Amino acid sequence: MPSRSKPAGNAAPPRRILAIWLRQLALDRWRLVEGLAAGEGVDAQPLALIAETAHGPRLAAVNDAGLNGGAQPGAMLVDARTLCPQLAVAPSDPAGDLAFLESLAAWAMRWGPWSALDPPDGLLVDVTGVAHLFGGEAALLADARAAFARRRLSVRLALAPTAGAAWALAHHGPDGAILHPDDDPAARLSGLPVAALRLDDDVLTVLRRLGLKRLGDLGGVARDALSRRFRNRRSAAANPLLRMDQLLGCVPEPLLPVTVIHAPLVQRRLLEPIRHRDLLDRVVADLAQDMARQLEGEALGARRLELGLWKVDGEVLVRRLELAAPSRDAEHLAGLYGRKLEGLDAGFGIELVRMRAPWCEPLALSQQDFEAAAEAHGTSLAACIDRLSVRLGEEAVRRPVPRASHLPERAQRWQGPLERETSSQAAFDFYFRPLKMLDRPEQIAVIYETPDGLPKRFRWRGQVHEIARAEGPERIAPEWWRERGTARLRDYYRIEDGQGRRYWIYRSGVIGDGRGGTPAWFLQGICA
Repeated sequence: MPSRSKPAGNAAPPRRILAIWLRQLALDRWRLVEGLAAGEGVDAQPLALIAETAHGPRLAAVNDAGLNGGAQPGAMLVDARTLCPQLAVAPSDPAGDLAFLESLAAWAMRWGPWSALDPPDGLLVDVTGVAHLFGGEAALLADARAAFARRRLSVRLALAPTAGAAWALAHHGPDGAILHPDDDPAARLSGLPVAALRLDDDVLTVLRRLGLKRLGDLGGVARDALSRRFRNRRSAAANPLLRMDQLLGCVPEPLLPVTVIHAPLVQRRLLEPIRHRDLLDRVVADLAQDMARQLEGEALGARRLELGLWKVDGEVLVRRLELAAPSRDAEHLAGLYGRKLEGLDAGFGIELVRMRAPWCEPLALSQQDFEAAAEAHGTSLAACIDRLSVRLGEEAVRRPVPRASHLPERAQRWQGPLERETSSQAAFDFYFRPLKMLDRPEQIAVIYETPDGLPKRFRWRGQVHEIARAEGPERIAPEWWRERGTARLRDYYRIEDGQGRRYWIYRSGVIGDGRGGTPAWFLQGICA
């Protein structure tokens, strides 16, 4: 390994990654939900969280007492109770555990500028250049351990220059291990098991059968030999060479930081619980006004709204609303919620109403004719789509939207008005497309000037057409990330026959392109 030296002058500090492994995330969260504190009274008895599968209940998480009794995560419940008859069980909640992990990722940014998820029970925090704020890296680990202990969460921590090395030390090294920038990672990590490379179970089985049980064993095998053995393994979790390069920092490993989004929220805590519908409509209208003012201040428009109603008996009713276009029209929002609240059972009364906008999009401020807007209020297309969606259902209204593809048959798809538009292809005005597109291009016979001249005559559906005018070609290359190597490029032509009818045709391939024989011609659209 080449020697590494500390940066001098204004050079960037070496990268440091903090790996946090929550050993019993599901069990710790279950204790928090049940209001139980970790201790002898709870942990002394074998306990497991189970998940329902097609073959019966399976253990998802087991506490230390259950592990000592013979129960293992992943085993069937009937098999585990054979080894540990006193095993107590509770249902697991993977979705709740993931949401809890996401909240912890946002909370863990107190130790670094960004953090990333390491599902199902880990976090990665970038602490580059911030250790001195805590008095050193050892003090940073101590502060993190104390913070998690206050939240009654059991963790294992490690610091290393790469995410792979930090993960390996946190899961298979000593607790609180620190791999310094000057250390040789290959030598320091050579004693860890191959499971520290975050590989799939079948790959780990193959490595163990080959006698490669430690990371140091991989260094004794020629790289070409391992590359040939795992040449068909493209996934990082199935390729030990790629994982080893990521662990040593030879290959970058991209991480997806967690982004904290503060959704606009307004609420009303009522002095007296309300039960009547007209009072509730008035509260919702007031909340819509407050939400509109808050969205206007941030130049946003709501696409999704959540209305939470807290009843006196503790029950929470949630009504969700999604809009076809960003909006902050208070009267429009209140009117839509009027239908959503039909048939609401207020019970003994509602004491808290909260409105939240988890999905917002930019909506610039605009100056309008207020009198004209008042006359035409509620008649816009977006308002009409919102009313149809609320009355008929979200899947009853569809619209064509562009998709990011140059190929005509893939350039458009149908989606609901509530789905997010992610393509910007509609901004390309230089594209010309016919009024009517055939569902499938139909093959035609064409006489043209070889090798790539203009078409002169074509036969379609048994009728011969003389071409009076032709314009083109517009060349569209195959999508290399989706097509195979035999896909051919297309040359599109806009043509007009002797009767003035206009068509959109294309030639698939050119002579001598090495991807097939004679080029074929197809008709794909009819112009106005």
